[in-house]
Amino acid sequence: MDFFQYKNGVYHAEDVPLPAPAAAIGTPFYCYSAATLERHYKVFSGHFSDMDAMVCYAVKANGNLAILKTLARLGSGADVVSEGEIRLALAAGVDPQRIVFSGVGKTAAEMAFALEKNIFQFNIESEPELRFLSDIAKAKNTKARIAVRVNPDVEAGTHAKISTGHKESKFGVAMPEAMPLYRLAATLPGIEIQGASVHIGSQLTSLGPFAQAFARLRAFAGELRAESFAVKTLDLGGGLGIPYGQEDPPLPAAYADIVKREMKGVGCKIIFEPGRVLVGNAGILVSRVIYVKKSGERIFIVVDAAMNDLLRPSLYGAYHDIVPIAAPPGDAPTELADVAGPICESGDVFAERRLMKIPEAGDLLAFRSAGAYGASMASTYNARPLVAEVMVKGGQYAVVRSRETYEALLKRDTLPSWLL
Repeated sequence: MDFFQYKNGVYHAEDVPLPAPAAAIGTPFYCYSAATLERHYKVFSGHFSDMDAMVCYAVKANGNLAILKTLARLGSGADVVSEGEIRLALAAGVDPQRIVFSGVGKTAAEMAFALEKNIFQFNIESEPELRFLSDIAKAKNTKARIAVRVNPDVEAGTHAKISTGHKESKFGVAMPEAMPLYRLAATLPGIEIQGASVHIGSQLTSLGPFAQAFARLRAFAGELRAESFAVKTLDLGGGLGIPYGQEDPPLPAAYADIVKREMKGVGCKIIFEPGRVLVGNAGILVSRVIYVKKSGERIFIVVDAAMNDLLRPSLYGAYHDIVPIAAPPGDAPTELADVAGPICESGDVFAERRLMKIPEAGDLLAFRSAGAYGASMASTYNARPLVAEVMVKGGQYAVVRSRETYEALLKRDTLPSWLL
């Protein structure tokens, strides 16, 4: 459920008619619903209120400070993959003891910063990383609390570019290699073993892969305890999908049933790293139609948003529902059309042969379910400034990230002395 809906024929974010911010700040812009975000967090976390559980929002999904602050006030921790994301989480008020540092390529500077901030856990993904972290922690006269991210060799059944739990993935440590890594960790002076971690991918729409991965992690935890290793935490990662179009992903309640079945009596803290399932349907991208172009038998609806603003359709072939801000008459005809951006790339297309009511130049459109991996993956390709971001709460809205100016874009570059 989200709080984007039509009222009197006009698309609203909660109680804000979307033409209002469009007129005030221009287009395109991202719009986030605080009520949707809050509801999704409470629904997800509420299913685990009877467990020793910690929900750590995956900051990579959307790192806007207003989103992080909203979640932090509800008690969320943060799953981070860079020093920048640690800084964002801290700036939003996330307790360092609720921060988990994931990622396959942590640098020395990032490790040192995380140790200085006394974060809760490092999820380790290789022997070189483990040794590196120990050296840095030893030099700081401290210990890094770690969980090894084990790779359970489970096919997530999602897009190849967001599937991370199979044996050929760059992520994690293969199950047969994990126990020797724990034995090594026990000998390293800068390491404190805390648990184990798993994450098999993103946008999963069935529970089977979760059940397989969790069962294998649970069995591995038993093997660790048999060798007297501490298992204080089991990090189950994230990955629960959302409906973009025709998908019918499992509800958080069904996901929770799987977790509780596989983790019953495990006797440790369970960590979750949800991202998309919290913020995906809490955001939309609002764009204005520039032209309606007919070329041969095709109709192209050219909008002012582009692949640099919302990369997912170009990168993954991802589907986003596209709805008009002003509801067209019910008897308006539908035709097949392509919705495209202005960038000089053939891949700058949001929808192909989509059956829709054809808008006119100047009309506003909303790309739904754009809260996750939309703004966070945006770029300035074609020298296009980053778009504005707005958050709505009830009948009020606020700009939570200003549209980048051309002056700021130009200031990114510095000319060498020989060109002055």
